[in-house]
Amino acid sequence: MTGLIVPPGEGRTITTGAQQVTFKVTDDETAAASSFEVVVPPGFDVGAHVHKTSQELFYVLDGELDLLAFEPITRTGPNWTEWESATGQRVHRAGPGSVMFVPPGCPHAFRNPTAEPAKMFFQSAPPTNHERYFEELLEILDAPGEIDFTAIEELRRRNDIEQLTPLKFDG
Repeated sequence: MTGLIVPPGEGRTITTGAQQVTFKVTDDETAAASSFEVVVPPGFDVGAHVHKTSQELFYVLDGELDLLAFEPITRTGPNWTEWESATGQRVHRAGPGSVMFVPPGCPHAFRNPTAEPAKMFFQSAPPTNHERYFEELLEILDAPGEIDFTAIEELRRRNDIEQLTPLKFDG
């Protein structure tokens, strides 16, 4: 039996204007959770969304991200950063060392509101071929012309993602 060691800067990397994703541990190596390092450029907003069966963990390594991980009073309005929970929870500005855990069914989102890139470690469990999702999403975001939001919606539907607010990217 052997484990897996992925040194800093290694792993298969996909780079586009929208994001840089490095695959660290995929469903080829584990039945527990896929792991990725993600560089989030300024202005990128994944949009609020929900997974029926997946749970996720985000760990901020560098920079700052706005994070949402709660059920809002209402899931309406295009700006999830203004949402509030019934208990008064609001979006959190997270710096290095911050962790966000998202159980199945919990609305969540992240965005980089700063002028500098942010970096996070991201895990998805169970590993539902999340690396293929990233590949397809980054292909759509990197295509010439306007972003094809219909293609993103279809991709997300196929990957246990109910989109609540739109993805936004200033690239």
